[in-house]
Amino acid sequence: MTTLTLGKAMNEGLRKAMENDPKVLVMGEDVGKLGGVFRITDGLMKDFGEERVIDTPLAESGIIGTAIGLALRGYRPVCEIQFDGFVFPAADQIITQLAKMRMRSLGAVSLPVVVRIPCGGGIGAVEHHSESPEAYFTHTAGLRVVACSNPVDAYSMIQQSIASPDPVIFFEPKRRYWEKAEVDVDSSDWTPLHQARVVQPGDHVTVLAYGPSVKTCLEAAAAAAEEGRSLEVIDLRSLNPLDLGTVVDSVNRTGRCVVVHEAPVFSGFGAELAARITENCFYRLESPVLRVGGFSTPYPPSRVEDHYLPDLDRILDAVDRTFGW
Repeated sequence: MTTLTLGKAMNEGLRKAMENDPKVLVMGEDVGKLGGVFRITDGLMKDFGEERVIDTPLAESGIIGTAIGLALRGYRPVCEIQFDGFVFPAADQIITQLAKMRMRSLGAVSLPVVVRIPCGGGIGAVEHHSESPEAYFTHTAGLRVVACSNPVDAYSMIQQSIASPDPVIFFEPKRRYWEKAEVDVDSSDWTPLHQARVVQPGDHVTVLAYGPSVKTCLEAAAAAAEEGRSLEVIDLRSLNPLDLGTVVDSVNRTGRCVVVHEAPVFSGFGAELAARITENCFYRLESPVLRVGGFSTPYPPSRVEDHYLPDLDRILDAVDRTFGW
């Protein structure tokens, strides 16, 4: 077992994938000599060379477009988008090309491209650096969308995503990059990429989260336990495809559910979760599925982002409200 930060676990996962498959390439803005703005690709250019770790121009559409061409020729590109808010110039390539090619070719062509996106707030950044754009991509058929929340998953999920025959949007919680955990870098006994995980068993309320919100929900569960309430926290890990079975089994048992994410609540991914749970657990629910998330405003200046992001108090308030019906 090795103690790694989430960021270092990403680095080691990328390194392992590049060692195992010479067709794996890393590309993006400043990923080479600088090692990425968060140093996730630090040292990879030195070890694998400039032909496999490519510093690209500041042009996200060009990055994804080039990756599509490389994938068509048998490579497995891993593209880094420096910050979540920078992905939108590449949206055309991702949505109209990357997601559609397999269907368009009747399955003859696959595009094994991974698009890494540091996501979420909490780092005191400026505008366009703290977005949570997952709903845009979960809504796009043809893309797999996953989100890691801890170093263990960061290490395994990036390797599983690179091995996928389909394009994967890979969300990384940037405010968790420096958090540490024990990682077995020699093991390949991993949780399947698209399987959710119960990270805190409980009996009274199911709390669903992914990415940066998982730790916040675990903190809320610890606080609720002091008041005699047992929260079951589920890390979804995969947003598309969704492991609905794990979610339904939990909600059918607890009868209550709270969904937490940093993106705005209105039309956010939590709305899909609430609808699916209502359809599948209607006769077991003791209260409506409640959502806790960002407000329907652009992400605020860093001095007030704490008021925007879901915190322990807002999660516990939603838990309390589930007992009001």
